[in-house]
Amino acid sequence: MAEKDLQRFLQKVNHLNGLIQSLHEHPERREQLAACDDHNSVVQLARSWGFEIARRWGDGEGAAIDRPSTNLFYGPDLDPGEEQERMLCQGPDWRLMRIESCASSSPEGSWYDQAENEWLTLMRGSATLQFKDPDVWVDLSVGDQLLIPAHRRHRLVRTDPHPGTLWLALYWTVNSIPPVLQLNQEGLNV
Repeated sequence: MAEKDLQRFLQKVNHLNGLIQSLHEHPERREQLAACDDHNSVVQLARSWGFEIARRWGDGEGAAIDRPSTNLFYGPDLDPGEEQERMLCQGPDWRLMRIESCASSSPEGSWYDQAENEWLTLMRGSATLQFKDPDVWVDLSVGDQLLIPAHRRHRLVRTDPHPGTLWLALYWTVNSIPPVLQLNQEGLNV
């Protein structure tokens, strides 16, 4: 382990130990912590008390700067409401995108109506999508995948706050099917 990584690790341990001590000194914090619904809520609550317990000891302020741009899990920190897309690779009738969303949603009443099919999976965080005609709500978490046929109207209801939701999305035209999806399409449709 490099010295810089060791220092980050020790800092994370110090923050976790401080959080534990804080729970003993302020019993009401235990109830607040117990009321958290997910890991992001725990991280945000701890941050409000002055403890930085990001998802991994290497995460947190400035961590993305040290990571190569080829790493799918690291990108710049986004402000709430922001979304960033990065093209990973493409062909004549398809493209593979990395999408990072931070506490973002589609504008009220706004619907996507894409001319392309879209297959997506969540690599970090969670999200809720709403589909129209028929009205269907889909909650997604890490590892979930979804196939959205072309012209299936949908909108983004919500994504996680910092560190946000990370998507991998494959788009292709209606007349072409990527070989990977020809192998197994069961369980992917909305």
